[in-house]
Amino acid sequence: MSPPGIIAYAGYVPMLRIARACIADAMAWANPSLRQRGVGERSFCNWDEDSITMAVEAARSCLAGQDRDDITGLSLASTTLPFADRDNAVIVAAALGLDESVRCSNLTSSQRAATSALGALAEGMQTGSRQLLTAADRRLAKPASDAEMSFGHGAACVLLGSDNTVADLVGSETLNRDLVDHYRASGDSFDYGFEQRWVRDEGYLKLIPKLVAKVLDKTGISIDEIDHVVFPCSTAVAAKLAATMGISPDCVSNNLAASCGDTGAAHPLLMLCDVLDRATPGQTVLLVGFGQGADAFVLRTTDRVAGNRGALTASLARRREEPNYNRFLSLCGLLETDWGHRAEHDKRTAMPTAYRKRDALASFTGGKCGACGAIQFPLTPVCVNPDCRKAHTQQPFSFADQPARVKTFTEDWLGFSPSPPSIYGNVAFDGGANILMEFADTCPGELEVGMPLSMHFRIKDIDERRHFRRYFWKPAPLRGVT
Repeated sequence: MSPPGIIAYAGYVPMLRIARACIADAMAWANPSLRQRGVGERSFCNWDEDSITMAVEAARSCLAGQDRDDITGLSLASTTLPFADRDNAVIVAAALGLDESVRCSNLTSSQRAATSALGALAEGMQTGSRQLLTAADRRLAKPASDAEMSFGHGAACVLLGSDNTVADLVGSETLNRDLVDHYRASGDSFDYGFEQRWVRDEGYLKLIPKLVAKVLDKTGISIDEIDHVVFPCSTAVAAKLAATMGISPDCVSNNLAASCGDTGAAHPLLMLCDVLDRATPGQTVLLVGFGQGADAFVLRTTDRVAGNRGALTASLARRREEPNYNRFLSLCGLLETDWGHRAEHDKRTAMPTAYRKRDALASFTGGKCGACGAIQFPLTPVCVNPDCRKAHTQQPFSFADQPARVKTFTEDWLGFSPSPPSIYGNVAFDGGANILMEFADTCPGELEVGMPLSMHFRIKDIDERRHFRRYFWKPAPLRGVT
């Protein structure tokens, strides 16, 4: 029987970035030490992104070119799930168009939720089955805090199985220890962190070497055989760990602090994606997850490792810097803004209608006429093609990956938007469908008629009174393509 391993992988980082120097310029009056950390940039979500939408983005990239029919389970790892009592993983599965028989799980409450899930899935995997593990975090931080500088938003996804792997799982070990390096109580917005020397000396430097020695002994691999090491921690702590265990500094992987920051539960997998993008066949990777204990994995790359690259690199390159610190706070939901009367309307969701239209809303499913081939959204009993007009010929058709272009657009500075202006217009899909849609990740003056677009699963709106989020798909410019 072939060992379980990673068949495909992908990382996703939101397009928005803010330079740490910008944060320091705004808040060093309250915390002068921020000046010393004003290097690089961190990623953050737009108003219509959260852990669910980022998980969907990472999973879509991971599943590109993959058969989804044989996926038997989906696990979502996050400490910032938007719903406390609604199955967040089911929303992700629906957006991906997975079968309703797929078993969904939500993993939370620890920064090593993703690596703990990875170990459990690998141990319980049956021959021939495929499991999807996606992780995402949108952690908030108090202004002027060290966490505001170090945190970033992002997601990662791995498809697990035993056939056609890019990296095989050689062995794993776990260690559970209620060492509290930080915590966030239920209902709170921000983490409470403890002194860094305590976390470093009692946590990282005591737990990880012990666990790594155990997994290497189990797998019969020496420390000299390790080619890449994933330590999801600061550069200084990673260097100290490497020196303690006799690992060459050249083997320690980039922690992505300069380009996106610490993405929480997603970060071990995000760093692993970066490593696999650079690894060559036959190399050995040591992956560590940390949080109230630690997880350690030994993976070995296969000849297929070079065929699944680029998703994270493209996501990191797709960036837009936000120079306004106040706008950054507003998009994070940390600045209460008076939007005027235009924002005062009830956003209550009609649940029965949303349920009946769930395929259209979640997986962006419309119809394709079996008689003439015309596509349309939404699916209706009668074909919209005036030269056809046949009834009951529609078959489900997903628009999520269908090529599209800008047909018309409007930049509305009068209507309410959490990120003015509100930009919407007609989107023309290959095959003939035209849909009026709200655009995402778009700056004023950027759109042009005929510009190619890609579709993204996003928050449609938020009902602040009832704390409910509606999701739908939005087009965004397909940058670099004409």
